[in-house]
Amino acid sequence: LEEAAFQLQQIFRIDISIALNILGIESMRAGHCRAAFTCFKLAADRGYSKAQFNVGLCYEHGRGTEKDLEKAGFYYCQAASSHHPMAQYRYARYLLQHGPGSCWDRHHKAVALLEQAAGAGITEAQAYLGVFYMRGLQPQEKRGLKYLLQAANSGDAQSRYHVGVCYEQGLGVQQDLAEALRHYRQSAAAGNGQARERLRA
Repeated sequence: LEEAAFQLQQIFRIDISIALNILGIESMRAGHCRAAFTCFKLAADRGYSKAQFNVGLCYEHGRGTEKDLEKAGFYYCQAASSHHPMAQYRYARYLLQHGPGSCWDRHHKAVALLEQAAGAGITEAQAYLGVFYMRGLQPQEKRGLKYLLQAANSGDAQSRYHVGVCYEQGLGVQQDLAEALRHYRQSAAAGNGQARERLRA
């Protein structure tokens, strides 16, 4: 009976958190940012990762509360520790740009989080890692190209442009101008200005 009671409490706690998060989303859509933030915060403080992510967004962009990047990082970290993929991406970006601790530790942790987010299909993380591996102090071109292709295949026109550059310059792949043109055309068709310029050149 004690176990059953505990399970019911957990279900009730989760259901309340889900309801609060949904109410927060609807409030945000209606332009009631302060009410939305209150709902997100209540659900986040109950340990609900989707709400923790939303609180992070509110603090990052100053929606419904004052802008506070440190608090945004805190809530992204909480959600990321519950394997929320978009929070992993956002927290990794926070670590690289604003995080505490030594540069090496932040860098190592951020890359691990980006890898997890990219593996979960977050296009932004795939694109970020693609460029990161291409332009790092010790470039890993094949690895970078792998992530750029993943992001491009998810519809990211900028990554598609970078894939074209890889084929044009032979970065991580054998040089192939016809293949470069194909990627530039796809990127340009999706509205990428750099690809249009490259095609003119």
